[in-house]
Amino acid sequence: QVQLVESGGGLVQAGGSLRLSCAASGRTFRSYAMGWFRQAPGKEREFVAAISWRSSNTYYADSVKGRFTISGDNAKNTVYLQMNSLKPKDTAVYYCAAAPKVADTPNEYNYWGQGTQVTVSS
Repeated sequence: QVQLVESGGGLVQAGGSLRLSCAASGRTFRSYAMGWFRQAPGKEREFVAAISWRSSNTYYADSVKGRFTISGDNAKNTVYLQMNSLKPKDTAVYYCAAAPKVADTPNEYNYWGQGTQVTVSS
């Protein structure tokens, strides 16, 4: 079992920044890849970014490339999503998830956090 707890969401003005954190625990969580997804009201859950614990390779959706950065801190068992130049269309609930390998589709991920709300005002 892998447990994931997100934090760091909130309300920010357009152009601002937020950093989301995902604290991971469980016996085998480092064998997984970690991803961030988001879901806006009335829309499907969409891929944002992912990182491999083993290789530290990172992957991004085109919509966030150049603005968001995913990173991991092995000592703290935590994955971060640094979000800069935020736009109103980034407003969503953001979820952290773990998968056996890096993937960009939700059904590849076995474990999910509870989500954290990010609201970007114009």
